[in-house]
Amino acid sequence: MVAQLNVFGDPIESCSTRPLTGFFRTGCCDTGPEDASMHTVCAIMTREFLEFSRARGNDLVTPAPQFGFPGLRPGDRWCLCATRWLEAERLGKAPPVVLEATNIRTLDVIDRYTLESHALKTA
Repeated sequence: MVAQLNVFGDPIESCSTRPLTGFFRTGCCDTGPEDASMHTVCAIMTREFLEFSRARGNDLVTPAPQFGFPGLRPGDRWCLCATRWLEAERLGKAPPVVLEATNIRTLDVIDRYTLESHALKTA
């Protein structure tokens, strides 16, 4: 796989290896033609978002060991679909994002200002 870039145009950083995330389960929010839903936003799960996602039919809380999925808890980092994150943002339920680990392809769906307004504050 070709090295991918984050929203700053720098090499993408890992989102999470515990739990292991990413469409390709590399720990990074890499994407490609196989990833039609664009799992490109590195987000930090919140209780509010997890409840929102479950209500939308995507239960990220319940473990699915048959798929190696441990279930997510608030505080976990996870590569979200760009359109689902944007839907949550429009309804005031978007989780914070880690810009250094968010794929540049996200900018095809979500403008940078919106992402930055939800960025994890590291300072």
